[in-house]
Amino acid sequence: MSDFGVTAISCTPSYFLHIIEKAKQLGYDFKKMKLRHGIFGAEPWTNEMRERIEKESGIKAWDIYGLTEISGPGVAMDCPARSGLHIFEDLFYPEVIDPETGEALPDGTEGELVISTLNKFGMPMLRYRTRDISVIVKGTCECGRTIRRIKRIDHRNDDMLIIRGVNVFPSQIEAALLTIPGVQPHYHIVVRRHGDLDTLEVQVELAPELFGDTIRSIETIQKKIGNAIKSIIGLAVTVTPVEPGSLERSMGKAKRVTDLRNNG
Repeated sequence: MSDFGVTAISCTPSYFLHIIEKAKQLGYDFKKMKLRHGIFGAEPWTNEMRERIEKESGIKAWDIYGLTEISGPGVAMDCPARSGLHIFEDLFYPEVIDPETGEALPDGTEGELVISTLNKFGMPMLRYRTRDISVIVKGTCECGRTIRRIKRIDHRNDDMLIIRGVNVFPSQIEAALLTIPGVQPHYHIVVRRHGDLDTLEVQVELAPELFGDTIRSIETIQKKIGNAIKSIIGLAVTVTPVEPGSLERSMGKAKRVTDLRNNG
């Protein structure tokens, strides 16, 4: 396997984590392979997820942004400076708007990314609302490019959960989980309603050595996870440790949330 000639891979970040996991089970060491670069997109992913991928695989993880409705991957791309994704402005015109009013916002203000195509003649898109939340970054990038950049996409306005009046994004949960050693980057959020109260359960895989530990140790890490999440979203959650490999893996976009509030 160390002579495997492929040096780059492109997929969703969650699927690449699944590949890393399977490689470990089969005894392969990513750091001894020729793979050096990963181009990941199609789903929001945090800087904490990028750091985990690079640490466990030894590759450089690059972020690419695109939409099937526009042209697929290639609307914007990372550079070595990692200070935003460069929009290819000869092909696409980016704007950021207030998602509630549709009002255009100045560069440097967070809002919903809107894109117009400049060279699609068969099916042009004018001010297409992506639902992705970002910022148009002002100024010249450290890499020397002058085309505008957008902040990395780590959440969308349609993946927001409103829990007891608080806006919660899955990316916030992910960022909290990945700060704790031994917590795997595989998680699932379940929202329920008991009476008039919304509840949030976070199912998370622990490393095998932690999951096989004592009940007291598992309770300790549950508390750490709960405190880390609460410090970010301001809500108490139920943390459910699950066995390694028990949460569903996907070759496409990861399904992070099950909302059961409307089920009966």
